Amino acid sequence: MSRRPARAEQPRDTGDQIPGNQVLTLPNLISFGRLLGVPLFLYLFLVERADVAAVVVLAIGGTTDWVDGWIARRLRQVSRLGELLDPLADRLYILATLVAFTAREVVPWQFTAALLARELLLLGSLAVLRRYGYGPPPVHYVGKTATFLLLAAFPVLLLATAATDVATAASAIGWALAWWGLVLYWVAGGMYVVQAARLVRAARGPGAAA
Repeated sequence: MSRRPARAEQPRDTGDQIPGNQVLTLPNLISFGRLLGVPLFLYLFLVERADVAAVVVLAIGGTTDWVDGWIARRLRQVSRLGELLDPLADRLYILATLVAFTAREVVPWQFTAALLARELLLLGSLAVLRRYGYGPPPVHYVGKTATFLLLAAFPVLLLATAATDVATAASAIGWALAWWGLVLYWVAGGMYVVQAARLVRAARGPGAAA
């Protein structure tokens, strides 16, 4: 099996649409808005200590995770830039929230370490794939589900610290989502590693291109 050239990750379910080179599209603008929400959340949460406002920003960023992809397919505005912005926004929201939550002890450092370890595992796998001429494997629905659960868990956990009258219920719901998200995050990571191992074995096999 000959090696394929590295290709861009395809986080959105684009169906039969071929990604274009558009930049100023509605879904891309939504993705840009989500990216701008990351420093805004960090400022509100760590500098101003405006937890309620931070909850709103985090909730909007998490709940709009699927909106840009849905609009891109609906309006036939799937683009290569959008395919990069969507997972970038997801990862930045997760990483920024983890750092901020750990700094203010909303989540224990062990939880943060478990998520960061998974990211390091994937980075190592991607580095190996690059050496053999492959790009990142397509995002699996398990990984999408894990990301959705984590992005849903974070504002609920923050709500538990900001609103004492619903703290108990919010904490229970938030941690249920967070632990399920963590488990599925690692399951998806394991699936990506298996895919990477298969591609590397194929590249090393008889008839592989030098």
